[in-house]
Amino acid sequence: MRMWTCCRKLFSLGSLERRDAYRILSLYLSYFSCGGTFQNANMSDGAEEFDIRSEKDLWNEIKRGLVDEDGLVRKQSLHILKTLLCMDSGNQHHSDISEKKTQGKHSVPHGVTKRELWAYKEAKSLGVGKLCNSVDSGMNSQQQWEAFVLLFEMLEEYGTHLVEAAWNHQITSLLQFSVSHDNFVSAISGSMHQTQSETWAEVFSWLSILWKRGFCHDNPQVRCMIMQSFLGIEWRKYGSCVKSVPESFILGSLMEALNDPVHHSDFGVKGIYSSKTIEGATHFLHHYSSYLDARETVIFLKSLASLAKRKSFSRAGLMGLAECIAASAFGAHKYSNNKVESCEFGTADEVQPEYSLENFLHDNGTELLDFLRYVLESSKQHFNPNYRFRVCEKVVEAAASMVPASDVSLEILLHFISTLPREVTDYGGLLRVRVQDWLLQNHQVTRSGGIQMQLLESLNEFPEWFIIHHCLFQNFDDEDLGAWEFEVRRWARVLFLVIKEEHQLAPLMTFIQQYGTNIRKQNNYSEWVPVKFLTLILGLIQEIQVMQRRKHGAKVQTKFEIKRLETEEQSSEAEASNIYNMFTDSLLLILEELVSFCNLSCSIFSSGSDIEDKVLPSSVRGKLGGPSQRRLSISLTTAVLQATISVKAVAYIYAWCAQHRTGILLNSAFTAVWKFFCNTITSPTCNSESEAEVRIAAYEALAPALKALVSVLAPQSLVLFMENSKSLQPAIEGEPWLDTLVFSFLQNINNLLAVGFMVRTRRAVLLNWKWVILESLLSIPYYSFGSKLQQEDGSFFFSDAALMNIFTDTVESLENAGEGSVLPMLRSIRLALELFASRRLSLVVSRFTGVDSQMIWRLVHSSWILHSSCNKRRVAHIAALLSSVLHPSLFSDGDMHDADNEPGPLKWFVEKLLEEGTKSPRTIRLAALHLTGLLLSNPTTIKYYIKELKLLTLYGSVAFDEDFEAEVSENDDARTEVTLLTKIQDSELTEAFLNTELYARVCVANLFYKLADLTNRSESSTGDKASQSALESGKLFLLELLDTVLNDKELAKELYKKYSAIHRRKIRAWQMICVLSQFVDDDIVGEVTQCLQIALYRNNLPSVRQYLETFAINIYMKFPSLVAEQLVPLLRDYDMRPQALSSHVFIAANVILHASKDIQLRHLDELLPPILPLLTSHHHSLRGFTQVLLHQVLCKFFPSLDSKSSEFIPLEKRCFEDLKLYLANNSDCMRLRASMEGYLDAYNPKTSVTPAGIFVSRVEQEIGFECVPTSLMEQVINFLNDVREDLRCSMAKDIVTIKNESLNMAAGPGSTEEVSSACEEKLELPKDAHLDFQKKITFSKHEKPDLGSSSLLCKGEVYKQLLEMEKEDDLLDQLWKSRSLALERVRGNRQHIILVASLIDRIPNLAGLARTCEVFKTQGLAVADAKIVQDKQFQLISVTAEKWVPIIEVPVNSVKQFLEKKKREGFSILGLEQTANSVPLDQYIYPKKTVLVLGREKEGIPVDIIHVLDACIEIPQLGVVRSLNVHVSGAIALWEYTRQQRL
Repeated sequence: MRMWTCCRKLFSLGSLERRDAYRILSLYLSYFSCGGTFQNANMSDGAEEFDIRSEKDLWNEIKRGLVDEDGLVRKQSLHILKTLLCMDSGNQHHSDISEKKTQGKHSVPHGVTKRELWAYKEAKSLGVGKLCNSVDSGMNSQQQWEAFVLLFEMLEEYGTHLVEAAWNHQITSLLQFSVSHDNFVSAISGSMHQTQSETWAEVFSWLSILWKRGFCHDNPQVRCMIMQSFLGIEWRKYGSCVKSVPESFILGSLMEALNDPVHHSDFGVKGIYSSKTIEGATHFLHHYSSYLDARETVIFLKSLASLAKRKSFSRAGLMGLAECIAASAFGAHKYSNNKVESCEFGTADEVQPEYSLENFLHDNGTELLDFLRYVLESSKQHFNPNYRFRVCEKVVEAAASMVPASDVSLEILLHFISTLPREVTDYGGLLRVRVQDWLLQNHQVTRSGGIQMQLLESLNEFPEWFIIHHCLFQNFDDEDLGAWEFEVRRWARVLFLVIKEEHQLAPLMTFIQQYGTNIRKQNNYSEWVPVKFLTLILGLIQEIQVMQRRKHGAKVQTKFEIKRLETEEQSSEAEASNIYNMFTDSLLLILEELVSFCNLSCSIFSSGSDIEDKVLPSSVRGKLGGPSQRRLSISLTTAVLQATISVKAVAYIYAWCAQHRTGILLNSAFTAVWKFFCNTITSPTCNSESEAEVRIAAYEALAPALKALVSVLAPQSLVLFMENSKSLQPAIEGEPWLDTLVFSFLQNINNLLAVGFMVRTRRAVLLNWKWVILESLLSIPYYSFGSKLQQEDGSFFFSDAALMNIFTDTVESLENAGEGSVLPMLRSIRLALELFASRRLSLVVSRFTGVDSQMIWRLVHSSWILHSSCNKRRVAHIAALLSSVLHPSLFSDGDMHDADNEPGPLKWFVEKLLEEGTKSPRTIRLAALHLTGLLLSNPTTIKYYIKELKLLTLYGSVAFDEDFEAEVSENDDARTEVTLLTKIQDSELTEAFLNTELYARVCVANLFYKLADLTNRSESSTGDKASQSALESGKLFLLELLDTVLNDKELAKELYKKYSAIHRRKIRAWQMICVLSQFVDDDIVGEVTQCLQIALYRNNLPSVRQYLETFAINIYMKFPSLVAEQLVPLLRDYDMRPQALSSHVFIAANVILHASKDIQLRHLDELLPPILPLLTSHHHSLRGFTQVLLHQVLCKFFPSLDSKSSEFIPLEKRCFEDLKLYLANNSDCMRLRASMEGYLDAYNPKTSVTPAGIFVSRVEQEIGFECVPTSLMEQVINFLNDVREDLRCSMAKDIVTIKNESLNMAAGPGSTEEVSSACEEKLELPKDAHLDFQKKITFSKHEKPDLGSSSLLCKGEVYKQLLEMEKEDDLLDQLWKSRSLALERVRGNRQHIILVASLIDRIPNLAGLARTCEVFKTQGLAVADAKIVQDKQFQLISVTAEKWVPIIEVPVNSVKQFLEKKKREGFSILGLEQTANSVPLDQYIYPKKTVLVLGREKEGIPVDIIHVLDACIEIPQLGVVRSLNVHVSGAIALWEYTRQQRL
């Protein structure tokens, strides 16, 4: 008792003390024997008996120790457990061989697979129990504990194959027999656990130990296997017992394992963001939560969702968490149907709900929704929009299932909705309807409109609460204003999600009218009330504008979405119009009052000398390089912010009303804003820092106000613009009316920047407002004439001097632009260049100087410095840079691309951009989009960019820019700038590949396809310069690519790996060459065909050759005369490589099939004769390829003959008919054609040279590698390889059959020797018949016998020469015989052991084993690939051993069949592996005929191979390291075999 009390105190202390406690317990329990001594160990006479096993805390500490991170603690805990359970370690000893043989004779349960049988044997050999006659015989508690210990020890000590063999069987047994009274927890619990639920809770608490240890195993294979085992349990069989699984295990180990990437190998494949593991986990949690009551469900969901706040999750882990949350929420709805549940293994306890879901959620729904928001926040770090949508979808489903919107405070609801990405809830968003249904809760409304009215009431009450909600202080600053704006945006977003009808906005409109008409009175009570009201109005306007932009830019992808959005649009268009009109009416009623308030508030900007420097807040004092905060007193900051927000509100309301209500006069609002503009740009010089700060605030208010005014300009409202300008700022006669304003603005703001009162950060803020205002001024012509600058209006707005001043000032400042100023500066440059272009068109009298190359050089240098110094490659910035620098008005000028054989400014910029773009996928893709669009508009400039187009053609980056799609979908600036890039018309194909590595190549292909179309259209007419330039450019680019593929060091290689970088670049080049086939003309066709023949003769993979063949087919179809001149001689070159000859057969067949009808028969007459002999080719692929293509030709041109016709049929026609019948009916030919069903008919050489034909699949198949379809030749080769493999297997079976028949003959009457002698006597063969060979004497020309010649040799001399030759032949025969006998002796002395090393793939190990086998004279060495002996590294290590050892080729997938064959031949099959049944090497007696199997270097022998083995042997080890090198192990085992055979 005292000992346990001491240990319990140590357990409550630190980790070291816990370790000491385990050590003390281990020693204490080891001292006493099992069987009653635990009760009396520390008891004196008369003392109360104490049984330590009855202490529940002891078992809890054992559980904690078994999953401790310290390995020593785990071992001590396991030892304590085994001691308490009286489990002797001797029970775990291996059985001897004879016992194993006896046990193997027990009956085996019916229906048990070989794998399950192995699991039985493994479990039995480790002491779990004897093999039972049936599964129903049961296991007692002791056997169940032995199974538990077995599984735990396997995870700690044994190999992967043992865990794989025994895990599922033993876990199933433990679960199956846990329902009995003699279950394993009863051995330790006694009477502590009486109810069924308590028993199952204890069972799962022990099993969770095994699962937790398995989930954190070092071997990924084990982790995957145990996860699949856990998820593969049929939990529905256990009914409500499943809720007994410890919640700590689910929230801890299971979710951590779900975050392990090893379980999600299929995650993200083909755009599906799920995996089998995630699906299994969701099924389990759905079943688990379906038996929790309301209180338990919400608490569990809160704990589950809070993991996103406490832990870091991977992509797959976060998706798994979201899926599990949704599954658990759905499972809660099954609770009411599962109050009493019976399971297959007993009856569960009755489930009595203590709390209703509605009552409990009122207090806990807020906290649950807040945790769900953290899951949404975590998904934002992953940029893929499809992935984020999937996470959001599951979170919204969980929220809608568990948290009624009416039970949550409006603040929490707004906060949660604001976390959802706008693209999923705005118009066209895939979750918009789901979120609306949840907010309105239509499916749960029990009274008419109850919940809906409650939420609407809260939303309508928000404005009044928001405005009158008092601040702690009367004054406010930018931080307060930002918080108010954020709060209003959240409210407005939810408001327009809920609003469905016009009348629902009536309370809000009434509130706006009441507060708006009295805004000046409200200002007398508190300064922040009007500011909050104006913030509310601005938030409503901005939210509606965002909705309108999203509605026009919504993308739908499925027919269901299109139908749903059309229905929604038809039903809501009129309602939205009514809402807009109601809102406009309310704004018009308060506009005059707001104008008066604005004039009153703006007096702070004209106070001038009244502004004095006051004490600055400590937060901004002295922060010269810190945050950009206002350096004003708090009271002055409040006044400035009030004036700023009032000007902005008036401008926005004016723009809104002008857009939605035509024919009304809004002079007062326009005049107020324009007056403010003129006052700001003509304000005097400041004399203090406070005055400078006030001037910055004035420009801050002017920037958005001027942008809003300009955005609604139209020709009819331009008059009002000009009248206000002349009255407030008179212009000089004859001068463009915006010149004075622009010069005044630039002079004023530059003077303000030059004063020395402002710190650096505040100067950066002022510069940002400068460029925003300048962009708005330059946009006036654009908006005034509907984005079309008419010629007569070119000089109406700005003079040359003004434009030059703006352009120069912007370019000079571009290098040092801040991140916030980049976009307005680049847009200003773009607008200025457009105005320059309009001036150049409108000028008639004098020559327009405009921009010259020197100015553009300054522009490109500044732009490049800006781009290269930017750390973040924003989509909007890159697109604006491209559209500004590479402006269409400049691109048509040849001097911008080439000047005296040197790169011009634009070409220099493109070269730099593409060079840098190879490291930035988004840069090169956007550059390809814009550049190809410009080149299509200006074909004369393509000749300057051949090198760049080749770079874009060969470019490929496998990086997927997930942030690209997120920026384009979420950022309005990015989306706008991308749409402004010059694009190729009909760009559906390029848009489909926008964010893929194919995009640059697709753009170039689309460019030349459009140019070819332009050239073909102009051929019928006289033609123009553009079409002629397009034709010449296409020819030039084609010859450049052909020269590259033939002469480039890498692209000219004939030996390269599949899917390598060279393979990819070859495909890209030939894909583009196919597109350029339309540019081949008479002047270059000779050069093109010469290059083509060279390329066809070279070795290339079929995926590359198919593009060469397609290109050649189109050339021969375009130039029919080349068929007889070039193609026919090539087909008759029978010494050509079979691969090249196959390509020419394919070319010839398709030329016949797809040629025009007028020359089709001529091609048939020319090409069919040289093709026919190839049907007899010895090369199998060429022969099969020819058969397939020739069958197509014969079926088309030789219709079936009428057998009853009496008409005479020519011989050749009858031959072709029989040939066609043979090819049609032969089974092998039919199988070959069936394997290519769909490919033959789908191929069309004309469409295969179009971008759509190249980059889109011709048949229903997944295209992943460079959009390359499976070629016809590749299909033929695959088919023939499969047939060859089948033939090999058939031949192997025939050989076995022949050997068995010969053995049967030998086993009959008489011996083998008798049969052999009888055969020899019957045939009367000479003694050396097997060495006989033919001897011939061939006279030379001068030695031929001539009867008339006196020099003829006499017969004796001839016989002498023949005798001498025979003697020499006899010597050769004797030498050959002696050599053969020596080889027979060598073979006869070999040992009868075969070493199987097919599972080994490392060359040094195989070479070493070959050398060892030669030393010990093994009968053979089996390897997976016999060609390995030709490897240089193998030969260097084996030192010619492979020449003397029989090398047997046994592929990995044939090892099992090889071993079974050898077993039938009388060999014993042994494995060198550490298993539970393995016998030490020094205790095992080798059979004489042995096959020894070696396992893989790391994983060992697979389980399916172990099943075939007769025994496993292992090398006894004394050290710490658990394994030897496989070569060393094989050598030791071979030596032991040799030692035993020598005895």
